[in-house]
Amino acid sequence: MLAAMKNPDPCNTPCMRRFCLLLAGGLMGLLVGCATQQPSATVAPTQGGNTWNSLAQAAWQEVQLPGKTPTVYRLDDRAPSSARGLRTALKADAQSSASMLRAPVRIEPEALGRVDFSWLVPKLIADADMGQRDGDDSPVRLILAFEGDRSKFSAKDAMVNELARLLTGEEMPYATLMYVWCNKRPVDSVISSPRTDRIRKIVVESGAQGLTQWRNYERDIRADYLRAFGEAPGALVAIGLMSDSDNTRSNAVAWYGPIALR
Repeated sequence: MLAAMKNPDPCNTPCMRRFCLLLAGGLMGLLVGCATQQPSATVAPTQGGNTWNSLAQAAWQEVQLPGKTPTVYRLDDRAPSSARGLRTALKADAQSSASMLRAPVRIEPEALGRVDFSWLVPKLIADADMGQRDGDDSPVRLILAFEGDRSKFSAKDAMVNELARLLTGEEMPYATLMYVWCNKRPVDSVISSPRTDRIRKIVVESGAQGLTQWRNYERDIRADYLRAFGEAPGALVAIGLMSDSDNTRSNAVAWYGPIALR
């Protein structure tokens, strides 16, 4: 009993239980900078000079959510190639599931440059809508987490941050920027998360036109953050990949190519 009093369950009331389920059900992007991680032996970041390359050897961390089936991530040396051949890529297989791979980085604001990445998506999730709570699924996401002054949080975001700290032992990132593929919204649209405005999503691909092809992107991190959040970024502290289909109870498969921070 004494131990229970010292470490109270943050979800032990009906109201907080609903809020905990809300967090577990949809705030995955917040967990790119905080959560209980399981080391993954499939892929890893390497760091050398100013370049960070994502498809190397062994230190990505898998981030799972309680009660959620995890997405399966694995290196696939027979991934489809745009040249009608095969290539090595990271395959994500989401079967009514949600989980993420993350890797810690540390890039100070003055050193932020661009991020280069690519992915291949065979088909979209028909009922997905990243602006709606119940449809916030995506076959691919690239996620960047940033430091900042948490005293600027709204009351709602401060409560989410405190709950994240109670549940995981870590505070959530000050801001999370995602690059996403959206079913309908135009390219370069900015979508605020329906659950917290500390997550903003930039649409880099829209609709079905680019399906079954490798799509390559080069984005200016500082410019994108400034446009999404209306202020200069803090240090970049983590990068993540996420394919999820839990809200729509659907299936999605995608491949990720190397990610480089320049």
